[in-house]
Amino acid sequence: MVANGSFAGVSLPFTSRASALLAQSSTVAPKTLGEQPTSGGARPGPVNAVPGLRPPGVLPVGLRIESIGLDATIEQQQIENGVMLNPSGPFVVAWYKETGRLGEQDNNVVLAGHLDYWDVGPAIFYDLWKLEQGDRVQVIGKNGAVYVYSVDWLKTYKIADLDSATIQDIIGPTPVESVTLITCGGTFDYDTGEYAERVIARAPRFMG
Repeated sequence: MVANGSFAGVSLPFTSRASALLAQSSTVAPKTLGEQPTSGGARPGPVNAVPGLRPPGVLPVGLRIESIGLDATIEQQQIENGVMLNPSGPFVVAWYKETGRLGEQDNNVVLAGHLDYWDVGPAIFYDLWKLEQGDRVQVIGKNGAVYVYSVDWLKTYKIADLDSATIQDIIGPTPVESVTLITCGGTFDYDTGEYAERVIARAPRFMG
């Protein structure tokens, strides 16, 4: 992947998280004072806990993969009009804010990095293709915690074969918390400034 090329080269059928706005049309004022509430009969558990409400995930800020000698900072990027914006430089990894965060049980933390870079040569994900099943992927959260994942598979996709369903499988939510690593591969087309393939690795959360 070069600096002036579009990372994905295809449109991404991604649906962002939505938030509901609640508004009251009138104000209700009590006519008399009620009894002072007591917490004596409260059930055990965190104060003000809402049943079924999970805490928000953690922002990823660093990535380490010992098996390929990778140690990188993670920046925040976004998906604009269905296109994943490129990481800003050759040695930084991009996390896409529309995707999952660390610690979310059923979401997909999508990270992308350049394969190579104009006037630089090999970039941060140059050796991504060397990953093997079982390799550990460590992602450092903004809270200082280290989240460990284990590589399940690594696949190469031709750009021409990346239809909507396949793209959704790659960057959409996953059944278990996972990290997806993306870079370029295959033959470089000098006319389009794009590589013909994408190399994808999927690593579910390691709980051992």
